[in-house]
Amino acid sequence: MLNLILFGPPGAGKGTQSEKIIARYNLIHLSTGDLLRSEIQAGTELGLKAKTLMDNGILVPDEVVIGMIDNKLKEHSKAPGFIFDGFPRTVKQAEALDELLTRYNESISVMIALVVDDNELLARLLNRGKTSGRPDDQNVELISRRIQEYNNKTKPVADYYLEQGKFTAIDGIGEIEHIFDQITQTISKSGLL
Repeated sequence: MLNLILFGPPGAGKGTQSEKIIARYNLIHLSTGDLLRSEIQAGTELGLKAKTLMDNGILVPDEVVIGMIDNKLKEHSKAPGFIFDGFPRTVKQAEALDELLTRYNESISVMIALVVDDNELLARLLNRGKTSGRPDDQNVELISRRIQEYNNKTKPVADYYLEQGKFTAIDGIGEIEHIFDQITQTISKSGLL
C-alpha cells in the first residue's frame, strides 16, 4: 500500500493536490477536516462538539480523530493506499497513527510537506473565505490563530517523519501542475510504485 501524508499549514494547497494524487494513484482520501465537517453537517454529538472547537481554532481531541480514521481503514481494507490530509497534526497523533497502521500490517510510506510562508497563507485563506462559507476562512484573527497553532504543534511532526527517513518538503507556491509534478517525482523516487 501507498500510505501518504500530505502535510502543510491551512491554505498550503493540500486539498487541491490531494484531488490530483487521488486521481493518479487511486488512493482513499482521509481528510480529518472532511470527516469532521460531515459529522457537523449530520448534527451528531461529535459534530457539534467539533464545531465549537473548530470555530475557535482549537484542534479536535486525538482519540476522536483516530477512531474516525480506524473506521475508514476498516471500511476500505482492500484499497491500494490512503492519503492522509491534515493528519497527523501532533507527534502524539503521528505515534497513534503508526500504532494504528501497525495493527493492519501497514506504515506511512512518505510524508510530503507543502511549504508556504505565513503571508501567502493568510491571503489564500481570506480569498478562499469569499467562496467557502467557512467562518474560520473569513476572520484574520482566527486564520492567524490556526497558522500559529500549526507552527507550534504541527511542525514537529515533520521532524518525527524526518527521523524515519520519510519526509520531503516541496515548495507550495507556484503553478499547481508544477507542484504536482514534484509530488509524483517524490513518490517515484521513494520506490513506492
